[in-house]
Amino acid sequence: MRRRSGAAARAAAVGALLWVVSAAAPPAQLPVAPGNSAAGKFAQADSPRTFSFPADHGPHPQFRQEWWYVTGNLDADGGQRYGFELTFFRFALAPPAAADARPVEAQVPLSAWRTRQIWMAHFAITDVAARRFRFAQKLSREALGLAGASGSPLRVWIDDWSLQSVPQGSGQAGAWRLEAQQPGYRIELTLEPQLAAVLNGEQGLSQKSAVPGAASYYYSVPRLAVHGSLLREGRALGVQGLAWLDREWGSGALTAQQSGWDWFALQLDDGTALMFYALRDRHGGRDAHSAGTWVERSGVARTLTNAEVAIDVTGHWSNDQGDRYPSGWRVRSAALALELTVQPVLADQELRTAPRYWEGAVNVSGARHGVPVGGRGYVELVGYAQERSRPGETGAPALLGR
Repeated sequence: MRRRSGAAARAAAVGALLWVVSAAAPPAQLPVAPGNSAAGKFAQADSPRTFSFPADHGPHPQFRQEWWYVTGNLDADGGQRYGFELTFFRFALAPPAAADARPVEAQVPLSAWRTRQIWMAHFAITDVAARRFRFAQKLSREALGLAGASGSPLRVWIDDWSLQSVPQGSGQAGAWRLEAQQPGYRIELTLEPQLAAVLNGEQGLSQKSAVPGAASYYYSVPRLAVHGSLLREGRALGVQGLAWLDREWGSGALTAQQSGWDWFALQLDDGTALMFYALRDRHGGRDAHSAGTWVERSGVARTLTNAEVAIDVTGHWSNDQGDRYPSGWRVRSAALALELTVQPVLADQELRTAPRYWEGAVNVSGARHGVPVGGRGYVELVGYAQERSRPGETGAPALLGR
């Protein structure tokens, strides 16, 4: 049998991943079919667990999927503002394999291209002054060092995009370094946690529906001080700002009755933070399993139920295909004495990947306990774009740069 070339093998991996992602919605809670098979079983997020840091920043290969999700707002030394997103997603093609019990001489050598893990990453920049949004996507198999993740110390990467722990002895204990580039933009950032990791849901178990296993383990680091450089069209800019890290892993899926979600990560100027995901049903209504987390300036967190947060859409934006997204919101919580207006810094912050979704930088204004408050954040909108099989709409060209 003729062995595939490296290029052909990589193309096959990309094709497999495109099939996986085109059959489901994208991050942050990517629905992938539950993964039990005769060959083994994926671990399930079915009960609260004890989290351990920094170990849980690393990979969890016993689960079918997981992601590292970083978004943030930056200010350049010259006053320009930028938003950024860098996300890494791992998808298992099969459960962890049991050891081959046959004698060594009876075992068939495995190809160096063989893998059970497929990786995807997105890197986006919102250039506010230029009224410009740029994104890129990378897809790879976990083979030959092309992509992967490790803990102790943390390193997650696809090619030259990476999120990793700052080396010990650098004087930045607990910090991470983030690097990515696409045509016209490159970032090299250091992220330093200002608060400890916050567990979302029930002690970190985030239940997305009543179906057993339809859940993930989910935590956030809601305030990361950022500093570093942004290379914009060949010009290096010093930048600083605030970022947000979301981490999830699990093996379940959203149900057929759920069509997507609106996810809010808002960092307020008084040091507080709000995360909320509003799950939508097939009829456009709010699913009862929508939930969130409120984080006080001290880092103390409380879970928010579906009933405790009201979200009203105040505007819309449509892409070139006629898909209509919300574009502006009023977020209210009587339990928190909070009322916020959330507005995108650019209307078009849609990632035209496979599938399409909207994720972008926002401004926040409003009041808490009657006291004016402002802030910034990120919003993600999934499930609004209709999937189409058209040239250039699969996201594959992003492998070559965009």
